[in-house]
Amino acid sequence: MATRLTAQDASFYFLEASSSHMHLGSLAIFRTPRSGFSYERLLSLVEQRLALVPRYRQKVREVAFGLARPVWVDDADFDITYHIRRSALPKPGSDDQLHDLIARLTSRPLDRTRPLWEMYLVEGLSKNRFAIFTKSHSALVDGEHALDIGQVILDASKNPPPVAEELWMPAREPKDSALVIDALTELVVRPGESIEALRGAVNGMAGVAGDAVRAAGKVAALLRTATQSAPSSPLNAPISRNRRFAVAKTELSDYRKIHNRFGCSINDVVLAVVTGALRNWLLSRGEPVTASSTVRAMVPMSVYVSSDRVGFGDVGDRPAEPAEDDRSEISSFLVDLPVGESNAVVRLSHIAHATEAHANQSRGVTAQTLMRITGFAPASLHAMGARAGSRLSQRVFNLIVTNAPGPQFPLYVGGARMLEMYPVSPLFENQAMSIGLTSYDGFVFFGLNADRGAMPDVDVVTALLHEALEELVDASNESRV
Repeated sequence: MATRLTAQDASFYFLEASSSHMHLGSLAIFRTPRSGFSYERLLSLVEQRLALVPRYRQKVREVAFGLARPVWVDDADFDITYHIRRSALPKPGSDDQLHDLIARLTSRPLDRTRPLWEMYLVEGLSKNRFAIFTKSHSALVDGEHALDIGQVILDASKNPPPVAEELWMPAREPKDSALVIDALTELVVRPGESIEALRGAVNGMAGVAGDAVRAAGKVAALLRTATQSAPSSPLNAPISRNRRFAVAKTELSDYRKIHNRFGCSINDVVLAVVTGALRNWLLSRGEPVTASSTVRAMVPMSVYVSSDRVGFGDVGDRPAEPAEDDRSEISSFLVDLPVGESNAVVRLSHIAHATEAHANQSRGVTAQTLMRITGFAPASLHAMGARAGSRLSQRVFNLIVTNAPGPQFPLYVGGARMLEMYPVSPLFENQAMSIGLTSYDGFVFFGLNADRGAMPDVDVVTALLHEALEELVDASNESRV
């Protein structure tokens, strides 16, 4: 029997617009092993791991007349060579050329007649490197029942144990008439839910999107902040389908040094670095910045909960293997970043105070335990973060900042060591830039996805991230004297 999309899956599926593609991306850069790394090797590896993410062989089928939410069905014509593609940069390919390619690939929508994902092997990078870029629709990766394909092909060893082969036989695809009959049956058995679906078909997806908002649950503290509109900002502007992509690579030891000196969390340091960069970016644009100026960020944050421990998963923490009764949550909150404050330490203090207040409030948006396969789930955590951000009107925040902790040890794909990993978070309507970051193997990697027209200076922001971090490191050193 076909599985129906959840209310939020359906909202992502239908609310996708030509200027706002609802897919998430992940860019990973690898060192080419001595034995080499080929397209055929990647194909074989993904084929072995597809059993871990069965939804990656399913496509979405809509129900006639909008009588019910769409369903997931097996793709009888599944062609892995369509989804895994080969690309190359002119040797020796530079990082800037790679980022331009990622921007172009991110700008393209996924084919809705096939399973909603793509993977690209990018060859020709300088310094004996190659890259893998994955795109997965937000309706596909919920972090709860469906993980991201990029994480299940990663291993903690160069030579992982072989994966048992599985013979996959697609289930027969239901006919349109069968889907209609199922929808009418649900209308009789569960009239309330079905009427909501029908209302969504007649009046757009407002009913389904409302379902997703109501399903969020315990967000009272969040909604108290959300009653006020976000400050006016150039970060909020009409956007096109075209993107720019920029990255920043920073050392985790710097964040830990600041964390130890000022007694705040590493996530507080991250937000302070983002705040400092945004302040100087606004000044570089000649925007009016006063002492009271703020930029409101939606910050979905990973939280680990068990019977005997509750704590925030800092971006620099190594995710521990959770116990069977542990839960992993995404706790989303709005924080006003004090871009008007000129002193870096005071900015950090303001942010630490705001996040501490949030930590003492109830948390919602729960999810099943993650990281059971390799201990590495940033892509799925970023997907959950984007979902959490989508539950609020984009009028109440200026940008979304998602972070996800990764392991502080090397990971491999087919024997090739992963050197860097950058998230590519989606842009919501009228959101000119999104910031995603992931810690991995001693570094913190920022991925900035931006609208091509509204943010021609996104590279300036990445340079200013380095400057803002250096400013806090210098303040940390001076305070020791």
